[in-house]
Amino acid sequence: MLFNKDQFGFGLILGFIAPIFGLFGYYYWKFSLFTLNEFFQVLMLQKSLLSGIISIALIANAIVFTVYINKQKDKTAKGVFIATCVYALISLGFKWFI
Repeated sequence: MLFNKDQFGFGLILGFIAPIFGLFGYYYWKFSLFTLNEFFQVLMLQKSLLSGIISIALIANAIVFTVYINKQKDKTAKGVFIATCVYALISLGFKWFI
């Protein structure tokens, strides 16, 4: 039922939530020796690491986008794509300006 929706707003919500799951997945994969608080402190201190992790977290959006494109749910896929672009701009902003 969740994969059958074809709404732009639903795609935006999925597009903004999926990278959060990607971020926590990367944390458990690479940084599980640290506490979650320590992990976020390191991210705030090393901005280059933050932009790289955001980029990796966007792989979750690529998966969601591919699922909805393959199911021909174009409005939802468009929402996921727009959210991905917003995250990419934020990542570039961190890399270039902070």
